[in-house]
Amino acid sequence: MLEENATILVVDDDLTNVELLNDILQSRYRVLFALNGDDAVTTAQEQNPDLILLDIVMEGRDGYDTCKALKSLPETSDIPIIFVTALDGIEDEEKGLALGAVDYIAKPFSPAIVRLRVANHIELKRQRDILYSLSQLDGLTSIANRRAFDNTLEQFWHAQIRRELPVTIIMIDIDHFKRFNDTRGHAVGDEVLRRVASALVQCVKRGQDMVARIGGEEFAALLPDTDIAGASEIASAMLESVNALDIPHPDSPTGTHLTVSIGVSGCIPTRGSDPRSLLVRADDALYQSKREGRARYCALSLEL
Repeated sequence: MLEENATILVVDDDLTNVELLNDILQSRYRVLFALNGDDAVTTAQEQNPDLILLDIVMEGRDGYDTCKALKSLPETSDIPIIFVTALDGIEDEEKGLALGAVDYIAKPFSPAIVRLRVANHIELKRQRDILYSLSQLDGLTSIANRRAFDNTLEQFWHAQIRRELPVTIIMIDIDHFKRFNDTRGHAVGDEVLRRVASALVQCVKRGQDMVARIGGEEFAALLPDTDIAGASEIASAMLESVNALDIPHPDSPTGTHLTVSIGVSGCIPTRGSDPRSLLVRADDALYQSKREGRARYCALSLEL
């Protein structure tokens, strides 16, 4: 269950409060802590906690500003935040909720109340994550869909700007798939889409890599921390993996069996750049593959 494996980030500049909350929660959750707002933002970006317990009155960046910062970042904007504070005015609670907090726990707090409210919000997050996960899957192939691909690209783009590391996209299109559907029928075509999706997924090995179906017969792979040379090796493996399916396609002008055309592009994102520019460049590479005869890959770098 998510509750048993959930990670809680406690943010408070008073170590006594941190230790008390740790004692209350550590038997059920993994507990992290930060003693100031800046460290809280960094830890949240790196550890992706399931819930944040955030003090309001802290030296330096206070809880309100920390909440604003967390809600402004793609990687942390969806993490639920509970304010734990001695401030008990209606205006204080209204301000926190308006900034995106999901709840308040007043100091001095009851251990039982802390456990119950944390458990409630962890369960809500579990349900929300399930619904979100279902909305990110392609119904036919059970791999990621276009929405998931676009969201993940946006997240990785911002992360790679900070890290100054590359991100690469591979675009894959099944050659002459309309002819295949017209000849063999859509039921067979759907089964082929599932088999191609599985073949492509087997070519990426790291958990952070993503293969998605982004159109009818079009797929894409998102590879953070991979340069064009590394992505080209994966593209070559994808060509071979689809060829190995050995699916007859007698109406294809390209060959007797089903093939794919692939475009590769990558870059190191820079501040102010748009991830859509990488999609466009990868698409350019895909069309170059088609112009050169299909059943191959082409790689084009993107200069930002």
